[in-house]
Amino acid sequence: MSISNNFLLSRVFTRNTFKELIEEHTEETYVTAIKRYVKDPEDKNNQQLISEIYQELRKNYRNEYFYKNTLLNKLLLGVHTPRTTTVLTEIPVYKSKADFILINGKAVVYEIKTKLDNFERLATQLNDYFKAFNNVAVVTCESNYQTIEKKLSGTPVGIFLLTKRNCLSQRKKPIEDNSCLDLNIIFKILRKPEYESILMAHYGELPNVSQFKYYSACRKLFCQMDARVAYKLFLKELKSRNRIDVKLFATVPYELKFLTYFLNLKTIDYYNLKNFLESKVWG
Repeated sequence: MSISNNFLLSRVFTRNTFKELIEEHTEETYVTAIKRYVKDPEDKNNQQLISEIYQELRKNYRNEYFYKNTLLNKLLLGVHTPRTTTVLTEIPVYKSKADFILINGKAVVYEIKTKLDNFERLATQLNDYFKAFNNVAVVTCESNYQTIEKKLSGTPVGIFLLTKRNCLSQRKKPIEDNSCLDLNIIFKILRKPEYESILMAHYGELPNVSQFKYYSACRKLFCQMDARVAYKLFLKELKSRNRIDVKLFATVPYELKFLTYFLNLKTIDYYNLKNFLESKVWG
């Protein structure tokens, strides 16, 4: 596959393209992809067209979006439920960004390494994640398995494979490791209302200092907490992010689950999405 084809497929499944499709029912990248990848598109509605474009990803270009969408469908919707479980993505952790974090009774960071990726930064990324989370795993393809298995031998990092049949196969279970948790790093992940909620729950009050000193004072109090207590409250706050309407989310096609989950759609947006999916580009 050419680079231009890969770039086109990647652009179709992005937030900007998706938002424009919901609002305007058309978008240049999307139309170009239809012409390139779909046979006889005139009589097909947008849901059918998107499904066929996504199949091109599945067969020829399993990029990061494909991995993330598969993880969300297999784990959040297949093993757990959005009512009790939260997924986060692209969360800054020290000098890295966590690809996919699933939070239920515990949190697991999933670092994605597709066939298109290299492993140059893997050790650094995993070390960073263990500063804020105690369960970490790598998700990769079958052709990478031997390399990953060697690299992660003797570590608590789990290994999951996205097989050729697009099943998620656990080859090594992640082992909980609290030895590297750093409350300074954890605190930086929290938003202001979140760390205030933690401090109020633990201390019953917030620092009475000037605005200039407020952040530092809050961080100091947080870092004085018992690490196990702080971590538990940290996960509770993160789990409260990304609240979705479960019933409306259930109506979204498989191919668009990941995009929809992180767009904070309102009821009217789901209605517009439904209209878009049922309509035709050249209808």
